[in-house]
Amino acid sequence: MEQAISAQSPGATPCSVLHEMRTLENSGAYFLPKLHALRELNPTLKVLDVGCGCGSVTASFAKTIGPQGRVVGVDVDPAKVQHAKNVAAREGLADQVEVLEADAYKLPFADAEFDVVHTHQVLAHTARPWDVLAEMLRVTKPGGIVVAREGDLDSEVVWPVTPGLEKFHKLIATAMNARGKGGGGSNAGRQLLPWALKIGVPRSKINFSFGTWWFDTAEHKEIWANAMADQVRSGQVREVAVKSGLVTEADLDEMAEAWEHWAAREDSSVAMMHGEIIIAK
Repeated sequence: MEQAISAQSPGATPCSVLHEMRTLENSGAYFLPKLHALRELNPTLKVLDVGCGCGSVTASFAKTIGPQGRVVGVDVDPAKVQHAKNVAAREGLADQVEVLEADAYKLPFADAEFDVVHTHQVLAHTARPWDVLAEMLRVTKPGGIVVAREGDLDSEVVWPVTPGLEKFHKLIATAMNARGKGGGGSNAGRQLLPWALKIGVPRSKINFSFGTWWFDTAEHKEIWANAMADQVRSGQVREVAVKSGLVTEADLDEMAEAWEHWAAREDSSVAMMHGEIIIAK
């Protein structure tokens, strides 16, 4: 899979290096034709990126819609808000991109304020993803669109399969499902359509599809493996997993080493389906 690799922010972690690879071209291709059509009609588009994280997609929006448009990114994590601001500044987009700390369940904007409202890999980590979609629709203008893309971890395929990688997959799926509490979770991608229908969106207003990403080149596999290994070697994932009794520290070390060995193999690869939805308002 062709992924953009640009200069990373100073002090970038393995996970942020992976996340900064995301652009509209590799993570939003499913709605790019619609975005370009909207821009042709209105060069002053206003875009909201919900759960913007490191801000690479937020910056990509600004480059795509042009200097007359405006992009706002929001995230609940102050550290990610600052990271996204830094990315926008690094890309020379500080005057066009605004990044704010905000809760996706209660966006600090008036009704019908944005032409395009986007989220990527966020709903899977929420307890009430349908409420987030409803809030995104609230701030979307009539004639605008809400777009969302979510991974479906249960569809992941990896080669070669090893005990360490199987343990990793089970741990991450368990953690995602516990965080989602019956809402988002490890199979979020396939649930985008039912979530939209749940909040009353007519089926005729929804375009639902699936896309795939994969890593098979040495450079991309190293970035992916470093991010996965980092999750279980340090930080909250390791602490919570051990304290909860889900795994031992030895298990986590095995998982990290399994990803590193995987990346070093010439024949290794990983892929996952992603659910994609465009909701017309």
